[in-house]
Amino acid sequence: MNLEHVNICVPDARAHAAVLIDLFGWHVRWEGPAKDEGYTVHVGSEDGYLALYTPAWALEPESRRYHHLAGLNHIGVVVEDLDAVEARVKAAGYVPHSHGDYEPGRRFYFDGPDGIEYEVVSYV
Repeated sequence: MNLEHVNICVPDARAHAAVLIDLFGWHVRWEGPAKDEGYTVHVGSEDGYLALYTPAWALEPESRRYHHLAGLNHIGVVVEDLDAVEARVKAAGYVPHSHGDYEPGRRFYFDGPDGIEYEVVSYV
């Protein structure tokens, strides 16, 4: 069994997707009009994707991570070359933090577009 996708709200789905494409080498799988006059971009790999949804109304700020039931804490992305991705993250102006090297892999986190935290992990 595989997780196919996660759907999150962002203020500009196309802009958010463009950053993820640059950082992770993903591609747009689909994009177009969506629920309630919103717009969605599906960005990811052949195995799974993020559905980035921009509603027709203004979004309210997210509450603090790790403090609310069903809140989004972070999104984990598996990569082969952790150092190369970290270099791209830094070049894009994001600040890696919380580096770890423990079983089963090496990882770091960064607060990416729209303040969403991403965990980047490598198992090689």
